[in-house]
Amino acid sequence: MKKQSLGMVAASGALLSASLLVSAPAVAQGPWSYSANIGAVSNYIWRGVTQTGDQAAVQGGLDVAHESGFYAGTWVSNIDWGTPDPNYELDLYAGFGGAINDDVSYDIGAIYYAYPDGRDVDFAELSLSGSFKWFTLGVAYTVYGENDDGLFDDGDLYYFGGADFALPYDFGFSLRAGYYQFRNDDIVVGTMTDAAGNIIDLTETANYWNYGASITRDAGDFGTFSFNWDQNNGKMDVGYDTDPKFWVGWNKEF
Repeated sequence: MKKQSLGMVAASGALLSASLLVSAPAVAQGPWSYSANIGAVSNYIWRGVTQTGDQAAVQGGLDVAHESGFYAGTWVSNIDWGTPDPNYELDLYAGFGGAINDDVSYDIGAIYYAYPDGRDVDFAELSLSGSFKWFTLGVAYTVYGENDDGLFDDGDLYYFGGADFALPYDFGFSLRAGYYQFRNDDIVVGTMTDAAGNIIDLTETANYWNYGASITRDAGDFGTFSFNWDQNNGKMDVGYDTDPKFWVGWNKEF
């Protein structure tokens, strides 16, 4: 996101979609493989915060990967932050991932969150994550942000973790959690006047935890369906909606 004056956290569907998608065979040309995906969700949630005002979104992307572990892609979704613009998000990402053995893998990536019809809201992150069997831990660091001295500026950190389990009959179950630590984390929520007549800003922290879970079902040629729960514990004075969010999703890869 970019516009976080009311808790509307910037969106990154790329990571969310990856966690809900059961991969399908990609088109291979020598050492390269190519794929596309399309999906729809009843609520676009990113890091515990809705990006569509609790409304539906249509999403899709293109990806290319090399047998060396390099990958790159782009992903787009409609958004609604309750403002005239922006109306859509365009993510551009690339990275390198691999497996050390059957149980341990890693991923190093970079992503640029673009809002072409918005102003001063783009930002970019570098991320590092590692997985052991079903469990993943990682951190994303904001290296560039157009919202100077605000949220989603350079120096922000997002710590995340999750677990994915395969269940019988092509079902899957996943858990996720994360903590957003903003460099400029104090948000003015009001003012007061002291005994000397000085006006003092009242602030709350914008930092927050988020957590969620998903149940997925691989339906073969019909794609992957999911039922999901997400929530955050942000300060309501800052503008976070802390109510639990239940939403459904569908995604298909070609």
